[in-house]
Amino acid sequence: MRLLVTGGAGFIGSHLVDRLLALGHEVAVLDDLSSGHRENLPPGVRLHVASVAGPAIDEIVAAERPEAIFHLAAQVDAARSVREPLFDAEVNVLGTVRLLAAAAGAGVRRFVLASSAAVYGEPEALPVAESHPHRPLSPYGIAKSAAERYLECFARERGVAGVALRFANVYGPRQTAHGEAGVVAVFCRRLLAGEPITIHGDGRQTRDFVHVADVVAASLAALGAPPGAYNVATGLEFDIVAVAAELRRQLAPQARVVHAEARPGDPRRSALSPQLAARELGFRAAVPLAEGLARTASWFRSHPEGRER
Repeated sequence: MRLLVTGGAGFIGSHLVDRLLALGHEVAVLDDLSSGHRENLPPGVRLHVASVAGPAIDEIVAAERPEAIFHLAAQVDAARSVREPLFDAEVNVLGTVRLLAAAAGAGVRRFVLASSAAVYGEPEALPVAESHPHRPLSPYGIAKSAAERYLECFARERGVAGVALRFANVYGPRQTAHGEAGVVAVFCRRLLAGEPITIHGDGRQTRDFVHVADVVAASLAALGAPPGAYNVATGLEFDIVAVAAELRRQLAPQARVVHAEARPGDPRRSALSPQLAARELGFRAAVPLAEGLARTASWFRSHPEGRER
């Protein structure tokens, strides 16, 4: 297939590009390189350096004529969205709408949107199913919720079959310090530098950590999935203290842990039900947290510059 991956030079996107190429697909990438890196892409991949919120999107999508689009380009920092809600909306809402309009104009029939557990807010019960109301706690979560609604609208009115993947906290090789699971990358970097690690709040807040390899598998499954929204998660809760302890064990057992104020817009607990994705996508997360953290720590140890290529 001819495919376009936005945010394809970033953490999750570059892993997806690698897998798509290995499967024989023709892949083009759109990335403004604000957090992604050219070095994350293999030689020969067509890279359009542009923002999804910019005016070049129509021309790029029309020129590439993709059969499907994976939309991973985003402002992914919930804390930044609190400080800069206008910027967050420009990228995550208007950028998505602009890309959807370009996709509809170019006859794209499949659009896979990277959404987020942030749409749910503070959960009523765990693990959270897709039917849970949207009650986001941050502008980032609000924007992701709005992007899903626009995806539904374009599917209904313009024939772009849409799949929204609500990622839990994604971690793994090539991760940056930004985003919902950026804590893993931050901890790895500081531990390897011999510095103390900082936990915001008491560290007992829980998250559903899903390895990037599992996210790639779910994204591939979405190419043929029924339209709708699906959690991409393990269904398991792990607190930040436990993650910090495991990474200290892997990288620097003697490292100090310090605590700072809790961050606004952070839910206390989070875990997403994987049942709908298992039933409709045939997807189940396969990488246990301990194994995934060990693989991630090993990668950071071997790549002090933070990039693979």
